[in-house]
Amino acid sequence: MILASAQTKPKRGNINANLLDHYRLIKIAADNNADLIAFPELSITGYERENASLYAFLPNDSRLDTMIRLAVDNSITVIAGAPIKIDNDLFIGGFVLFPDSSVRIYTKQFLHTGEEVYYKSSFDYNPMIRINSERISFAICADIDNPLHPENASKINTSIYISSIFFSPNGIFSAHDLLSNYAKRYSMCALMSNYCGESWGHASGGRSAFWDNTGCMIANMTDSNSGLLIVEKNIDSWTGRIIND
Repeated sequence: MILASAQTKPKRGNINANLLDHYRLIKIAADNNADLIAFPELSITGYERENASLYAFLPNDSRLDTMIRLAVDNSITVIAGAPIKIDNDLFIGGFVLFPDSSVRIYTKQFLHTGEEVYYKSSFDYNPMIRINSERISFAICADIDNPLHPENASKINTSIYISSIFFSPNGIFSAHDLLSNYAKRYSMCALMSNYCGESWGHASGGRSAFWDNTGCMIANMTDSNSGLLIVEKNIDSWTGRIIND
C-alpha cells in the first residue's frame, strides 16, 4: 500500500489552473506507484465562503472528467475537494474518484464557525472505502476538531483516517496533536493534507503528515513547500519520503 498526500497552493478563482496542478500531482503520485492521493479541503477551488456558490461543482460535473480518466489510466484513487451542490444545498465536499471510473462523495459533517452561513452539513455522504486490506474513512478540516468524528470512524473498523484540511500556521500543530492522539487511541493510521501558502486571504500552515497506528509520525512536510508526501506500508511498518516541487 502506497499513499500520497498532496500539499498545494491553490490559485483563488482559477479553477482551471488548480485542476492542472491536480493532474500534475496525480501523475507524479502514479509514477511513484501510489494507490491513493488525497488533496486538501476545497482543493479544486481553494477555500471559499462568499463565492462558493459561484464555483460549485455538481455530483456529475464534467470538469471532473480528466481526473477520472487519470484515476482509471493510473489505477489510483483520487480525493479532491470542492463546494458541491446537491439538489439545492451546498456542501464542503470531497470527490472520491475510483480506478473503475465511479465517483462517490464525502460531505463535511462538522462545520467551522461561520461556514454555516454558506454551507450545509450532512452525515448522509460518508463513504468508507477499501483498498487492498485497508478500510479508509474521510474527514474534512473541522471534522477532526470533534472527537465524535474519529470515534465514529473507529466504530466501522477504519484502518486509515484521511483528513483534508485548511489549517493556519497557528493551528497546524493542534491538528498534528489531534491526529496523533486519534491514531494511537483507535489504532488507525492517519494521513493529513493541507495547503501551503495563502488561501481565502489567510496563511495556511502546510506540514502535511502521516501517523502510523501507534500515533507515531512517520513523515511530514514543511510549512512552505508544495509537493507530495509519499508513505509506503511494508508488512506492518510504514516509511515516508517527500517530493518537493
